[in-house]
Amino acid sequence: MATLAVVADGDAYVELSREQWRDLRKNTPLTLTEAELEELRGVHDPIDLSEVTDIYLPLTRLLNLHFTGSRQRGAAVGAFLGEQDAPPPYVLGIAGSVAVGKSTTARLLHTLLARWPEHPRVDLITTDSFLYPNKVLEERGIMHRKGFPESYDRRALVSFVADVKAGRPSVEAPVYSHLEYDIVPGAAQTVDRPDILIVEGLNVLQPAPPDALAVYDYFDFSIYVDARMEDIRTWYVERFHKLRRTAFSDPKSYFRHIAALSHEEATTFAENVWREINERNLVENIAPTRRRAGLILHKGSGHSVRRVRLRRT
Repeated sequence: MATLAVVADGDAYVELSREQWRDLRKNTPLTLTEAELEELRGVHDPIDLSEVTDIYLPLTRLLNLHFTGSRQRGAAVGAFLGEQDAPPPYVLGIAGSVAVGKSTTARLLHTLLARWPEHPRVDLITTDSFLYPNKVLEERGIMHRKGFPESYDRRALVSFVADVKAGRPSVEAPVYSHLEYDIVPGAAQTVDRPDILIVEGLNVLQPAPPDALAVYDYFDFSIYVDARMEDIRTWYVERFHKLRRTAFSDPKSYFRHIAALSHEEATTFAENVWREINERNLVENIAPTRRRAGLILHKGSGHSVRRVRLRRT
């Protein structure tokens, strides 16, 4: 039986061990192959099919039930108002630190949820698409704070999600290149009335400024991917070294100069970036939003989820 845990701020969560959570899969089928999972894995993310079976299949079952309930509520309101419009898209937010694996979580859910017959049209957008271009960040003197809340065009992000939620057709978002570390001029991703929209990013659970709306206000459900800071730091440095041997060696890469560093020099560089930028952003902005999430996936040092906390209220 699940153990009810009450967190310090008074919000009630049910905390479940990996084994308890796994049992909630019931008869949800595995619709993903090892080859497909290989395509979805993030850099230096050792996720395997047992993790999909134990963690993500129960999660898709929960989300499917939540989606169905949301659609029923939407249909009831529509019937009351005498409207015949299709119900609004279900919006799912996914937050967490750099290198914690939230992008893999988002890609997995994007694939798995689209294979449920109730919601075959699933789109995924990352908030990287709403970073200000490097030129703007440099003009404002905040290039060193890329990834912090002020480095995003918050109004454009909120407007995008609001338009999708309102059922507007062909809503466009910018495109971000991780290779070039910048917004791609003239490129756009189009989202056209999906059943589910997944919004993944560092700061998607941030509260709004006074007299404004946050992207969080449009979420039907949200997930925070969590781990000990020491583990995330280790994963970040390990991922950095793997990128140094692969993507950073591309002549088009913004970080191509990193590829020429020695292992020791690259380690020092990565640890400094972690300490001065990513850890500071995690402590000041990202981690404080954790308890706004409807569900928290807590990973152990091996990158696998060890326990799950599900909000009851």
